[in-house]
Amino acid sequence: MMQDIFLKTTIFEWLGVILSIFQVLLARKNNVHNYLFGIAGIVLSMLVMFRAKLYAEFSLNIYYLVMSIYGWLFWKFGKEKNEVAISQTNHSEKMKAVGIVVLSFGIFYYFLTHFTNSDVPIWDSLVSAFAWSGMWLMAKRKIENWILLNVSNIISIPLMFHKDLYLYGLFFIFLFCAGVAGYLHWKKLLLKPQYA
Repeated sequence: MMQDIFLKTTIFEWLGVILSIFQVLLARKNNVHNYLFGIAGIVLSMLVMFRAKLYAEFSLNIYYLVMSIYGWLFWKFGKEKNEVAISQTNHSEKMKAVGIVVLSFGIFYYFLTHFTNSDVPIWDSLVSAFAWSGMWLMAKRKIENWILLNVSNIISIPLMFHKDLYLYGLFFIFLFCAGVAGYLHWKKLLLKPQYA
């Protein structure tokens, strides 16, 4: 198993995963600079996912790129030109998040089954749908982003191993653990006086 990871792993996978790990650790710490590492890791991941015929994952990374730029600007400046605080979603935002999951799943599934040679259209679409919604909430600095991103992460783990992307499979295990830790850390931050 470990030998397979090293033999089948490209330099793009290694660099993409390493940069993405830094991004996740900084996001967990609520550090706005997480997006800078994320952007670099995303570009490398796009190449890997395209080569693996994970087209929804590839387009997800395009979305991640756009949302990372938006998120960095929103976190940094927000509506009041000050750094935006962590908050919980309201009813309207929850409905939008559910809508993003349902709509993006439908679009991805249709596209993958009609226009690509994907052999995993349902799983690829599910991963991307939950991640699209979670990333939208992350850019808005909503604590529930960790929940939706972790649904995506848990589905990604067997998908990456199925595609022989072992390093990314291990990375998604790390992401799941980091997502749990991130949620708990942000929950603690929400209890601090400046958030009350």
